[in-house]
Amino acid sequence: MTLPKKIHARSRTTDVLIRLLAYLTIVVALVVTLFPIYWIATNSLKYDIDIFAVPPEWLPRNPTLKHYNEAFIQRPFLGYALNSFLVAVGTTIVSLTFGTMAGYALARFSYPWQWRKQISFWILSTRMMPPIVSIIPLYLFFNYFDMLNTKSALIVAYTAFNLPFATWMMKSYFQDLPVELEEAAMVDGDTRWGAFLHVALPLARPGLAATAIFCLIISWNEFLLSLIITLTEQSQTLPIGIAGRVTQYNTYWGEISAAGFMACVPIVIFAFIVQKHLVRGLSLGAVKG
Repeated sequence: MTLPKKIHARSRTTDVLIRLLAYLTIVVALVVTLFPIYWIATNSLKYDIDIFAVPPEWLPRNPTLKHYNEAFIQRPFLGYALNSFLVAVGTTIVSLTFGTMAGYALARFSYPWQWRKQISFWILSTRMMPPIVSIIPLYLFFNYFDMLNTKSALIVAYTAFNLPFATWMMKSYFQDLPVELEEAAMVDGDTRWGAFLHVALPLARPGLAATAIFCLIISWNEFLLSLIITLTEQSQTLPIGIAGRVTQYNTYWGEISAAGFMACVPIVIFAFIVQKHLVRGLSLGAVKG
């Protein structure tokens, strides 16, 4: 074998090893990521005694829907899920609407004395504090306006924390779009608002999808604010309902697993629906500042 052939063979061997290492890394990452979901899914189909079996049952030997019946028929988990759905969707719509307009204004309009950077930093700074520090003012505010134990209070609170994120995501994405397209539309007689609706907004669909999925996930999974603002079963969301099955005398792991697994389903379905736009939105607009 000549020297060039040996070098070529070594190069091919190295490429194969690198690919195998990459695939192995992906498999390990998938196992680590998906195992918790697999475990709660299998636990939701086991009897209580089988959940604590030693060695553990990796597959249910006697599958049962007992925990789903207890969670969604005997207990008001469907009501919790409906509350979470309404709050998450409402928060996402409001955050996306105002965040898109604010992001567009920051990306396209000029401000005197570098106010653009100052306004942008002020908006971002509201995400620097943990939500717990604002819980007392929020509680007093909602109590004054008689909004405790209402979905509208949760939507207002979640929007306050999602809006800075949505604004920065959309601002970054609009900055990535060529402004010449909007200028051409306005030269043809369109207004600034028309150029935003007919040109910029359709091109920003990937950014909208990425922002929407993150706002939806944050609102769907939020626990602390919902725990303080809502006290009745009629107003509580799914995370609070699931945590309520950890009582002083017992922890209902089967019901928690059944409700937890079903809580993952809507987010996964939505992520698959917007997957194409989500990946593009994360790889383009979200990486620029």
